[in-house]
Amino acid sequence: MAGRKRLAVSLDAPARTGPRRTGKICEETDRAPEFERNRIAVVMIRLARFGARKQPYYRIVVIEKDRARNGRSIEVVGTYNPRTNPASVDLKHERIAYWRGVGAQLSTTVAKIVAKFPAAAPAEPAAA
Repeated sequence: MAGRKRLAVSLDAPARTGPRRTGKICEETDRAPEFERNRIAVVMIRLARFGARKQPYYRIVVIEKDRARNGRSIEVVGTYNPRTNPASVDLKHERIAYWRGVGAQLSTTVAKIVAKFPAAAPAEPAAA
C-alpha cells in the first residue's frame, strides 16, 4: 500500500471515568451547565450583512451581543441598502422603541441610521 499512512491505535488506553459531557448538556443531569443557566443576555440592535461579494445589503437585527455578526437573531427590525442613491432604509420604529424600552443597546451605526431617519409623525385628522 504505497502512499497510504497507517493510523496507530492503542487498545490499552485507560477508560474514561465520570460523566461524559457532549455539547452543552451534561448526560448525567440532562441540564445546561451552571454558567449557562445563570447567564444574563445583553441584547443589541445592530447590522447583519447580507448580499453578494462587493454588494452589501444589511438587515437591522435584534441579537445577543456575544453572537456572531450574522448569527441567529431574535428579530429583524429593518433593512439598510447603502448601494442605492440615496441609501434606502426601512425601519420598524415601534419594534425598535419596544426593544430599547426593555434594555436593548443600539450599535453606533444603527444609532446614526435611526437618528437620520426618525419615525414619521402620525397624521392628525383634518379639522372641519
